[in-house]
Amino acid sequence: MAPLGQGQRRPGFLARLRRLGSSTRTRAGAPTTTPPAATGTKARPKKSGVVRAGGGVVWRRRPDGQAEVILVHRPKYDDWSLPKGKLHAGEDEATAALREVEEETGLRCVLGQELPVSRYHDRFGREKTVRYWAMTPVAGGSPAFVPNNEVDEVRWLTTDDATALLSYDRDREILRELRVETGA
Repeated sequence: MAPLGQGQRRPGFLARLRRLGSSTRTRAGAPTTTPPAATGTKARPKKSGVVRAGGGVVWRRRPDGQAEVILVHRPKYDDWSLPKGKLHAGEDEATAALREVEEETGLRCVLGQELPVSRYHDRFGREKTVRYWAMTPVAGGSPAFVPNNEVDEVRWLTTDDATALLSYDRDREILRELRVETGA
């Protein structure tokens, strides 16, 4: 890292200092901190524990009979993934999966088979478990997708094309488990 000039601080310095409490300077110029309880401010809770989430592999049949699935693009991470999200208070994974799919894609769906659980560590180092279900859209019951700050694009793709576009191996593993009825 390049040396810092007079008055410059490393990125994140102020955020770390705020988490420690308010800062003052001693006569010698060395920073000291006052614990948050003494300043009347609340300490931010450390992010810990298992994060629970629900998601869906939404699929439909094209006119030529081939199955396709929907993927979402998240601009914050610049990635392509399956629609999913964390549980709200009092919510179970299946309810969260349906809600998140509708929020992220604009599609109201019905649950199909449960797919394997995905387990990994999030960007804060917490264990995250995501329960996935196969889902199909409800005919005529869905508003159009509206791009937003969480998801700015959705794409319907064949399973082969979706596998190639997905950003994470864990999502590819879930997609491989999708069993689509052939109608034969």
